[in-house]
Amino acid sequence: MNFDITPLDKSLENTIQHKINLKTKPLGSLGTLEKIALQIGLIQNTISPILQKPTILVFAGDHGIAEKGEVNPYPQIVTKQMVYNFLNSGAAINSLCTQNKINLEIIDAGVNHDFKNIKGLIDAKVAYGTKNYQSEPAMSIDQCNTAIDKGANIILETYQNRCNVVGFGEMGIGNSSAAALLMAHFTKIPITECVGAGTGVQGEAIKIKQTILESVFKKHFPNTGIEALATFGGFEIAMITGAILKAAELKMTIIIDGFIVTAALLAANAINKNVLDYCVFAHSSEEQGHQKMLAFLEKKPLLSLGMRLGEGTGAAVAYPILESAVAFLNNMASFEEAEVSTTE
Repeated sequence: MNFDITPLDKSLENTIQHKINLKTKPLGSLGTLEKIALQIGLIQNTISPILQKPTILVFAGDHGIAEKGEVNPYPQIVTKQMVYNFLNSGAAINSLCTQNKINLEIIDAGVNHDFKNIKGLIDAKVAYGTKNYQSEPAMSIDQCNTAIDKGANIILETYQNRCNVVGFGEMGIGNSSAAALLMAHFTKIPITECVGAGTGVQGEAIKIKQTILESVFKKHFPNTGIEALATFGGFEIAMITGAILKAAELKMTIIIDGFIVTAALLAANAINKNVLDYCVFAHSSEEQGHQKMLAFLEKKPLLSLGMRLGEGTGAAVAYPILESAVAFLNNMASFEEAEVSTTE
């Protein structure tokens, strides 16, 4: 639980910015690419950063509230079915990772199913799904700490495999409800403004979802970030929280996906605010609460494509932008090298 996350060392900031400014282009003309290049350079503390073994970790877990089907149009069994789909390379995240040469790992954080040591799945199961927070906290504090530690350990193994840029995805029927509750806790935005469509709730069903979650929010009174994560979260969200914190401690570049992953980041930010220095925000999810999350964190996303799938798909689509930022910083000629005049 003790993560030693230091603020970015900005001793090279002027040097990196000078290198950016001397490229054969008008000042600032590469826009956000220049900001990303500077950030990654500062994260790696070098004027010539490199991105190594990009990886997306998809954590899957089930939620007790999903068993009743009141807040989700898909049955809970879809979580395990989608895990098999990931393992069979049939999901959107598989296609996007293959396209962009990103390593993909699937983790069972707490799915309500016994996968029997199936090949390709990392077994980090804490329990067979969380409890229903309509009647009791989703997990115990010990379970929450276990999930955080497991997420941190998985990141450590990823880092030791020479990865320095990582994104996160998730799968768990009902996890948009957990994310909305966490959002309301950490941002103090009314819960009804945090609840969105999730896997496709529409019309009157959204009002029912809002009413149920408003009742849940009024029932529990967590005092700390860990208590909130244990009360409202899922095992996959808690593991992502731990993974984000450890990745920041290890000075990795972290690509933040959409609504669910940003909810995990809100919890991580409550534990250690320095974590934000290491985060790049992939996209603005179409899930209604996500834009408000980003506003709360005072961060701008790279993309706005109307996506709200999850799985880490936004992070996978955004990764080539990071590649472009590093490429121009390392490979583009300066005015002097290209013998291009800077004055008339």
